[in-house]
Amino acid sequence: MAATNADELIRIDESLNDADSSYGGDNDHASETTSLYSAITKHIYENGRRYHSYRAGTYWGPNDEIAQDNLDLYHHTFMLTLDGKLFLAPITNNPQRVLDLGTGTGIWAIDFADQHPSASVVATDLSPIQPTDVPPNLEFQIDDFCQPWTFRKESFDFIHARSIYGCVADYPTLYSEVMEHLKPGGWFEQTEISVVPKSEDGSLKGTTLDTWGPLAWECGEKFGKSFRIAEDSKELMEAAGFVNVTYRIFKWPIGPWPKDPKMKEIGAFNRLGWDEGINGWAMFLFTKYLGWGTEEIQVLCAQIRNDLRNKAIHAYQDISICYGQRPPKVSESTPNVET
Repeated sequence: MAATNADELIRIDESLNDADSSYGGDNDHASETTSLYSAITKHIYENGRRYHSYRAGTYWGPNDEIAQDNLDLYHHTFMLTLDGKLFLAPITNNPQRVLDLGTGTGIWAIDFADQHPSASVVATDLSPIQPTDVPPNLEFQIDDFCQPWTFRKESFDFIHARSIYGCVADYPTLYSEVMEHLKPGGWFEQTEISVVPKSEDGSLKGTTLDTWGPLAWECGEKFGKSFRIAEDSKELMEAAGFVNVTYRIFKWPIGPWPKDPKMKEIGAFNRLGWDEGINGWAMFLFTKYLGWGTEEIQVLCAQIRNDLRNKAIHAYQDISICYGQRPPKVSESTPNVET
């Protein structure tokens, strides 16, 4: 049955009586709470992988131990890229309220809360996979940031999102929520990984790895949630009204083929991330939106893993970091920020 519109009266079930079990008795509150909570915290299992049950199917990635380890590995890779920094936006030294969208294992939010004890940090995700032993100024919430927000408007100094590609059907609406919930002068930063491998010497051409980008983009189109956001974030944020928008690109080698020691280390971690992550990246989307069988996906993954070990392939991918500011109030002075 469809949900009622806001201006429709909710019809009363006149058949309810004192014996109806859906209301229970005075002693049933704990049982009801447990039942509702379990509906959020239980998981769904498909094709050998585990997925979230809350708003099932709205996110493509698994949430099992393999996937969690992969998320944490990429957190480390982001930190290597930024020389230990968690973000690039020029936020105040003492932020009071911070929001992390799609927090995953919560590792970014935990690090941020540790480093900024002045801040009250809220981190949301569809999956209840975050640890319980966390800084006292951090709160995890199971929530869908693509639904209407319930936070107090103009309450956050900084809103952060990372790797939410393939999660959002309507970026203008999401960015409108972000804008409304930032304080005037507050900052929003979004970090994304391009799903399109590249090479500067032509060594990627004709490989299975070279087919991954177009397949991922096709999945996003059919899923209704773009995987092109790494390329599109600057234009979309400017269109949403953010000012002082800065867009930066960093290269991630896929494999330890670069000569530069830092790039070699990033490439080694990124190759490991691909090796362990490719099955989870493909399984949900390819079976449901491309019509592939699990055997076809396993063959594709095996071929890509072979490419990952081919020293003659010098592939890389871009990551983008885009941050912008909610316009300050007219009475406030705006610092000059180079773009």
